[in-house]
Amino acid sequence: MAFGLSLFKRPAKGNSALPSGERYYAIGDIHGRLDLLNELLARIEEDDRQRAPAATTLVFIGDLIDRGPDSAGVIDALMALRERLPNSRFLLGNHEELFLGALEGSIEILKFHLRVGGKATVLSYGISEEEYAPASHTELLELLKARVPEAHVRFLESFEDMIIAGDYVFVHAGVNPNLPLEKQRVKDLRWIRDSFLDHKGALEKTVVHGHTIVPEAQFKSNRIAIDTGAYDSGRLTALGLEGEERWLLQT
Repeated sequence: MAFGLSLFKRPAKGNSALPSGERYYAIGDIHGRLDLLNELLARIEEDDRQRAPAATTLVFIGDLIDRGPDSAGVIDALMALRERLPNSRFLLGNHEELFLGALEGSIEILKFHLRVGGKATVLSYGISEEEYAPASHTELLELLKARVPEAHVRFLESFEDMIIAGDYVFVHAGVNPNLPLEKQRVKDLRWIRDSFLDHKGALEKTVVHGHTIVPEAQFKSNRIAIDTGAYDSGRLTALGLEGEERWLLQT
């Protein structure tokens, strides 16, 4: 079901803007929901066609994987999308960070990853419950290394930490409000919550982020939150930006 813009509370046009001739779509945390990703991409392409010609960029805000049923399928789909739409850009979320850390051989990271939704990703690579259940963490890591294509690893390793466009900055989790953008720490960009979310003052740029689930896209004076809990809610959200205009598309 598509939701029109009028169904969402949002501020009027503000001071934040993209450069003339550019259009961005920022896609929230997917978390293994290939079905919702395919639906939302179709909506984005139709929306983009209906608007005046512009240089269009898709930004995926991170957390493509874990929790939902088809993380491997999501990665395959987005690798194909980048081939078709080279302007597509990807931020590394904390869940991708854990996945890559586990694949590098860290048993401790693997254990933590499994506790925060990584089991769904493991199973999406063709490891059955019958294989998963009796496996030690060391055996599971070897199974995962054998099943995850090297192309998937290279794709995830190519992801960015921060994307700046006009008066907007796109990050996975948020920013440290006490530091300028050029001094931000990767840990904060991928993991920060309260000190960023509770900050009421102005920031260097309007921050578009995911990581912290909100029931609907949330527009604040200094940030826009677009993680609507797709893996559980069925709502995967995209934020459209052009000039000073903002709009939403959602499954």
